Amino acid sequence: MVFGLTAKKLISYDREQSSENLRDNFEAFIKGLISVPLEIPGTSYYKCMQGRKKAMRFLKNKLEERREKPNEVNIDFFDYVLEELGEDDPILTEEIALDLMFMLLFASFETTSTAMLVSMKLLTDNPQALKEVREEHEQILKKRENPESGLTWEEYKSMTFTFQVINESVRLANIVPGIFRKARTDIKFKDYTIPSGWVVMVCPPAVHLDPINYKDPLEFNPWRWEEMDFKGTSKSFMAFGGGQRFCVGADFARLQMAVFLHCLVTKYRWEPIKGGEIVRTPGLQFPNGFHVQIFEKDKKN
Repeated sequence: MVFGLTAKKLISYDREQSSENLRDNFEAFIKGLISVPLEIPGTSYYKCMQGRKKAMRFLKNKLEERREKPNEVNIDFFDYVLEELGEDDPILTEEIALDLMFMLLFASFETTSTAMLVSMKLLTDNPQALKEVREEHEQILKKRENPESGLTWEEYKSMTFTFQVINESVRLANIVPGIFRKARTDIKFKDYTIPSGWVVMVCPPAVHLDPINYKDPLEFNPWRWEEMDFKGTSKSFMAFGGGQRFCVGADFARLQMAVFLHCLVTKYRWEPIKGGEIVRTPGLQFPNGFHVQIFEKDKKN
């Protein structure tokens, strides 16, 4: 769902009207993203690179098609990229532009869709938390002058408990298992020296699941965030990275999750059917999915 929306907004991609299943290419890329770099047919890394090559070929063909036949009705992000490439002194080369489009498609759906799934699973397993989320969003609806109007920015900012649920979900999920940084100078840390040029891998789960930072760290407890910072990053919370390379899409991801939860709890209810088991490969995966039956609120179909 998230990929379909993102691809439509960025490049006007519609699976129903395309011969290329772009999402399958990204799925192959994601599954082998952190794997032994053996580019041999059959390996995860080979499938990863093939997925990227096919996706990049699709984007290049799309670029050429758009040059020949500009998009005059539904303007998307690709149009702005093409406009920049047409300038006398563009800040992007065609290669960089295609890489940009690839990474935007990847970053704007993969982690967010997984985080949405995790939050839904955790709320399903915690009736009290689900009850408080529902009550918060029902209060938003009650305060509206027009019940049929859309979600407003002020309503979004009022979702205090929802933000707690989002923070707790991404803390437990640790969707990105490692963050890489390169030492620009020699760095002394305790009795160690990290030489300049060395690459350091920061492991967020080691921080987020440390009982020194969080009491009962494996427990889903959104109430723990009542006295903690919601939006920033710190040494004890790095779900969106940190430092100069803090995720530029962090606020957008929170917005997507909040809107999704708002629509979910105000319009629907659901019952789990099967699945829900979580494994790491090393990213977060639901090997058997998470199957639920969804009903319109207060009305079974």
